[in-house]
Amino acid sequence: MPHAAFSEPAARRPWLVLGILSIGFFMSLLDGTIVNIAVPALIHGIDASYDQVLWVIDAYLLVFSVLLISTGRLGDIFGYRRLYLIGISTFTVASALCGLAESPAWLLTARVLQGLGGALLFPQVISSILTIFPPRLRGRAFGVFGAVVGFAPIVGPVAGGLVLGHLGWRWIFFINVPVGVITAVLALVFVPAVRSGRTHRLDLPGVALATAGLTGVAFGLIEGERYGWGTIAGPIGITTVIVAGVVLLGLFVAWQHVQRGEPLMPLSLFAGRNFAAGNWIGFVFQLGMIGIAFVLVLYLQTARGYSPLRTGLVLLPNAVLTAIGSAYAGRLSDKIGGRYVLMAGMTLLAIGLLVLVLMAGPHSGAGHLLPGLIIIGVASGATFAPLQQATMDGVDPRLAGVASGVSGTTRQIGGVLGTAVLGAVLSVRLDSALHDEAVKQSTRLPADLRARFVENTTAGARQFSPPTPPDGLTPANTALFDRLAQDAFAVAFVDAMRTVLLASAAVLVMATFFCLLFKPAPTTRSEAAPQE
Repeated sequence: MPHAAFSEPAARRPWLVLGILSIGFFMSLLDGTIVNIAVPALIHGIDASYDQVLWVIDAYLLVFSVLLISTGRLGDIFGYRRLYLIGISTFTVASALCGLAESPAWLLTARVLQGLGGALLFPQVISSILTIFPPRLRGRAFGVFGAVVGFAPIVGPVAGGLVLGHLGWRWIFFINVPVGVITAVLALVFVPAVRSGRTHRLDLPGVALATAGLTGVAFGLIEGERYGWGTIAGPIGITTVIVAGVVLLGLFVAWQHVQRGEPLMPLSLFAGRNFAAGNWIGFVFQLGMIGIAFVLVLYLQTARGYSPLRTGLVLLPNAVLTAIGSAYAGRLSDKIGGRYVLMAGMTLLAIGLLVLVLMAGPHSGAGHLLPGLIIIGVASGATFAPLQQATMDGVDPRLAGVASGVSGTTRQIGGVLGTAVLGAVLSVRLDSALHDEAVKQSTRLPADLRARFVENTTAGARQFSPPTPPDGLTPANTALFDRLAQDAFAVAFVDAMRTVLLASAAVLVMATFFCLLFKPAPTTRSEAAPQE
């Protein structure tokens, strides 16, 4: 039955509750990026191959992405605090197992368990915001959410670099254990047991279809580059896996429409224009947004030769501005509505990308990037919170869990697709530009080395890294070969990066126009009340 609306928070200390929930949320996002910096250490530390380490990174993202709808619905059924506690406990135990790993298989298994923990706790944060905060405070609450979303991925490389430099790779995971234990205790004491006002049942066929379908799509997009978008084994290829995933998702939607019980994802959610529009905008936004950090990290580390730690420090002001901007954008959204703040933020993002295109060069330093990064940081802060607020506006709090799971899944898939598409665009453009630049630079070498230089340098496009000089050269020719290859790669990468940034800006402009699909927020909304 519907619940009466209320004007005061549904928890005695809602900001304390949100702070506690955000700790686990922050940890789950942080671990999506912090492992990237430890690739060399993992290869040597547990005798892993490069491919095995990539799986350690990708397995977390894959499990996290495909389970959000199901775990969001579980929150509706069993309560958001309970699912959060299960999630943070699973994540903490898995972190300890990661730190104790003695083999690649052990670490991979523990990372899968970590992804499960992250997926369990993630939707409960959004659901709790929707249920413990009244409409007049939700913009500010989602501002905190947006600050965490923007800050955690950038802090990952910085924190990882510091931990690796002083404690070793195992402490990247061990550091989560005391934080997780403290967070679980605080959640037990201060987080209310918010429940919906009716009993839910879990749609097991829906869970199976959604999980299998999302696994196919996400696996294909994440692993496509590794398999060259071709064959995986025997007759099974990347295209086959993605198509099978899409077909299963189609069957999932059909099942949600015809089944007589309680669906995993009630299609009535999409009857609300804001939720339908917000998911579409979130998908497009994440598709364009993901390219910014993706190419900038590669640019700083490969074209400019920055260490991962230094790269993180260059991008840190951007993350700080995002966090600050999210708080103010949330307040502004409460006053004038999320749609207008979101449109302004996306427009600023596109402008920031254009500034980066103009300022970034083969030999640019951090100072050249700073104007664009400042604009992007402020703009990012004006996007995360308003988008979440506008998407969830009008959602029945009794469906908060599944709604947050659907919106999270949509953005995750948008980000995975964006990484795949923009990575392919970057690779193709880099291959072409690097060949042309290698031909140009080769004229500075002795004639007998020019063809070898072009072939060796062009091969660097496939690894997104400058090539190393071949053996057998004199010291002078080796030094010249290396310098010219570095210069060719830097020039070519900047050319390719500009193409990707312009494409991202175009996608964000398109997402800006889609914001017109949002309608004004209703004046009354149903709310869930806490039940201890």
